[in-house]
Amino acid sequence: MEVQALTRNTRMSPKKVREVARQIQGRKVPAAVDLLTLIPRKSARLLLKTLKSAIANAENNPKVNLTADQLTVHRALVENGSSLRRFKAGPRGTAMPRVKKLSHIRIVLSDEPKQN
Repeated sequence: MEVQALTRNTRMSPKKVREVARQIQGRKVPAAVDLLTLIPRKSARLLLKTLKSAIANAENNPKVNLTADQLTVHRALVENGSSLRRFKAGPRGTAMPRVKKLSHIRIVLSDEPKQN
């Protein structure tokens, strides 16, 4: 059975979040939580928050009725969100564009082992 959690519009570039998300795919949930608490990056904190939400979804759903020890991180997807477009003053009175990227984080937990 699969359970998922989704965090939308996080103020972090998808490329930066994907670097950490690749490290937790396929791990058991307690090991993934331990790993994310040790990584000193903002993206690890965002992934940990989403992972804890997915764990709560699995434990509190009466149809699923799973514990965190039984689950593995089946997928950790990071998708592109919308972009915040800002402008900063440039030379000679021009405006220089700044694009601040947002990302969507989706973590899927499963109780079956991952097939390759």
